[in-house]
Amino acid sequence: MSKGIRLAAGVAGLALLVAACGEKPKDETSTSPSAGSSANASNFSACMVTDTGGIDDRSFNTASWAGMEAAGKETGAKVSYVASTSANDYVPNLNSEVKKGCNLVVAVGGLMGEATTNASKQNPNTQFAIVDYPSVDGQKVYGMQFNTAQSSFQAGYLAAAYSKTGKVATFGGLNIPPVTIFMDGFWEGVQYFNKAKGKDVKVLGWDEKNPKSGSFAQNFGDQNKGKSISKNFIQQGADVIFPVAGGTGLGAAAAAKESGGKVVTIWVDTDGCESASQYCDVFLTSVMKGMEGAVKQTVVNATKGPLSGGYLGTLENGGTQLAPFHDFDSKVDATLKAELDQIKADIISGKIAITSPSAPKA
Repeated sequence: MSKGIRLAAGVAGLALLVAACGEKPKDETSTSPSAGSSANASNFSACMVTDTGGIDDRSFNTASWAGMEAAGKETGAKVSYVASTSANDYVPNLNSEVKKGCNLVVAVGGLMGEATTNASKQNPNTQFAIVDYPSVDGQKVYGMQFNTAQSSFQAGYLAAAYSKTGKVATFGGLNIPPVTIFMDGFWEGVQYFNKAKGKDVKVLGWDEKNPKSGSFAQNFGDQNKGKSISKNFIQQGADVIFPVAGGTGLGAAAAAKESGGKVVTIWVDTDGCESASQYCDVFLTSVMKGMEGAVKQTVVNATKGPLSGGYLGTLENGGTQLAPFHDFDSKVDATLKAELDQIKADIISGKIAITSPSAPKA
């Protein structure tokens, strides 16, 4: 899951101070020219700097790299990535990709916002792009943002309708907008269900109106922490858990697996049944964030010329959506499926107004 905007300044500033101490991780490269690739594209290099959590987080880093690889196959452009193991790696990794001669540098995660903006100022001839951060006016920084509160609203409604205990739960990796936007939407969806059905389903771990009381793992790669948080929710009666924590969230899936069918989870960023198929039998659905498609198109467009504007993924353009129900398809009845479809239409039309303060502006 992609990460933050409000903390970007502090983290990037710290990274600037300690950049000299950061050791550059191993660089990975993939070149897969397509039959129709042009000479210009084959000379184009797109380089990705991951956020922490690892390239195999089954979430935001994995999805972004898949987009890079897909663009490489389509255009013949050379694509590569360098992994950040901590925030201290952001600045040296961005600088190393510029020095390497990359035509496009893609930063994964808004926590790299200030570092990417600074790198762009210092290297005006290099095109930058960043996931979960807005475009920077007057600079060559192309932003990719996603209004995942919309599909998370559907997920919250679904969770409330599916719950047998009347308690659902969510937790995040860090208390930052690209995380809390999911949690806000989920919380709002539960409230909408309660109002529509006259119910009182409780949300453990988050309250949009009292964000300081939220539950956070403080990282995106600790499955044991995710499992511990989830077991605590289960002890309190939650039977649907929505982890918004990258690889840490796999701990929630493990806890659900151990419940013997009593607990299910809803995955984020990717279709969990594809990215973490070993847990498909506990994934009710996933709130998908179209990073793969957005990153792919950004790279493809960059091979043709300078990028302009920015990207905002929504329910309307398919930039965010619910995944298929897979193993749970027969357990989600036709009436509930129709209600979810109607909610989608009402969000798109504006009939349902989502109030998440973390939602990106159009």
